[in-house]
Amino acid sequence: MKIFVIGGGGREHALVWKIAQSPLAEKIYCAPGNAGIAELAECVDIGVMDFEKLTSFAAANQIDLTVVGMDDPLAGGIVDAFEAAGLKIFGPRKNAALLESSKSFAKDFMKKYHIPTADYQTFHDPLKAREYLNELSYPVVLKADGLAAGKGVLICGSKEEALSGIKEIMESGKFGEAGSCLVAEEFLTGHEVSVLAFTDGRTIRTMTSAQDHKRALDGDKGLNTGGMGTFSPSPFYTDEIAAQCESEIFRPTVAAMEREGRIFQGVLFFGLMLTEAGPRLLEYNARFGDPETQVVLPRMENDIVEVMEACVDGTLDGVDLKFADNAALCVILASGGYPVKYETGKEISGLGSFAGSDGCFCFQAGTKRDGGKIVTNGGRVLGVTAVAPSLSLARRKAYDAAKRVSFDGMYCRSDIGKDFAEP
Repeated sequence: MKIFVIGGGGREHALVWKIAQSPLAEKIYCAPGNAGIAELAECVDIGVMDFEKLTSFAAANQIDLTVVGMDDPLAGGIVDAFEAAGLKIFGPRKNAALLESSKSFAKDFMKKYHIPTADYQTFHDPLKAREYLNELSYPVVLKADGLAAGKGVLICGSKEEALSGIKEIMESGKFGEAGSCLVAEEFLTGHEVSVLAFTDGRTIRTMTSAQDHKRALDGDKGLNTGGMGTFSPSPFYTDEIAAQCESEIFRPTVAAMEREGRIFQGVLFFGLMLTEAGPRLLEYNARFGDPETQVVLPRMENDIVEVMEACVDGTLDGVDLKFADNAALCVILASGGYPVKYETGKEISGLGSFAGSDGCFCFQAGTKRDGGKIVTNGGRVLGVTAVAPSLSLARRKAYDAAKRVSFDGMYCRSDIGKDFAEP
C-alpha cells in the first residue's frame, strides 16, 4: 500500500514510525513532514490546508490510504474533499470534527445527550461574559471556542484574572476567529486522563490511557502549552473507571453522533477528569493527541494500518486492540521561551544516538534540514520517549536519553511523571 500522512509534528513522526512497521506499508509519503519523518517517508512540500494540491498528489500517486494527523485540516473539511475525489482517507468529516473545532458545540452536545461534564455558559459578547463573572466562584476555566493549538484554555484563579482572560480571548485577537466565542466552565479537580479511541462510526475500540502535562513549567505552573510531556498508562484509570467511561461517555458519544447524522470515523480523543463524583468529560479532540501518541503507539501491538482500514471500511467490530503490559513516558524538549517567544534555526546534536533498540525513541516535532545539519524549527522540538516494564523505569530512561541530545536554549520540564512513578 501507498500511505500518505498529513502533518509535520511529533505526533505525525510517531504515526509514520508506527505505519512503517506494517507489512502493508510499501511506500509512505508525508506532507509537509519534518527532518525526522524524512528518514522514514518521502516528504512532500504541500501545506496541510491546500486540499486541492493534496488531493491531486494523492490521485496522481495512487495513494491507497491517507492519514490525517492534525486538527486544522480536519476542521476545514479535508476528509470531505478527499472523499469527493474518490480517495480513501482516515479521519472524521468536517461535520463530525466539530466536536473539537467548536467547544460550544461540544458542550451543548454533551448536555443534550447527558454525557457527564462540567457546568458551563457560552458567550459571544464580552460584556455579557464580564457580567457573568459576578455569579461565579473561583477558579474558573475560560476556553476559546475554536482551535488554538492547545493554548486557548485559561485557568483563572480570581475575577481579575478572568477579566484579563476575557480580554485576551475575545478582544485581543490573539486567537483570531477561535476567540469570537467563549466558553466559561466550572473548574473541576481530580486526576486528568486522556483516552484515545478508534471508531468506525458505530464500534469503538479504546486505546491505553495516558496523562499529559500541559503547563510550561515544573509543578504545573506557567502558561498552557501543546503539551510538555506525557506518560502511559495512568495509574488512576482503573478497570472500574474504564467500564464506567465506556458506558457513560465513550459509547454514548459515538451513538449520539450517528443519531445527529455526524458519523465519526477515525480517532476520537476523550479528555477526562476523574473527580470524586466520578469521571467527567472535559473535551473532545477529533484526532490523535500530541504528545499522547508518542507514548500510546509504542505500547500498541496491533498493525495500525489494519486498524485504520477497519475504521474506514466499517469493520472495526472484528478488531481486538492489544497493548503491551509495560509503561512509556515522553519528555518534550522545547525551545527556550516557548510557548511565547523563542528562536529557531539552532543546530541539534545527538539525534544519531537513537536507534530504538533500547526502548528509547526521539520523535521530532519542530525540526528541519539546513544543508547537512538538522536545526530547530518550532517551539516543541523533540519528544524523547522511553518504554520500560514500569513507569519509574520509563521515566528514568527517558530523562537519561534526553541527555543524549542538545541544542542552544533547549528546555524541558524536570518533573514529567514524577508524582506518579514509584521511587
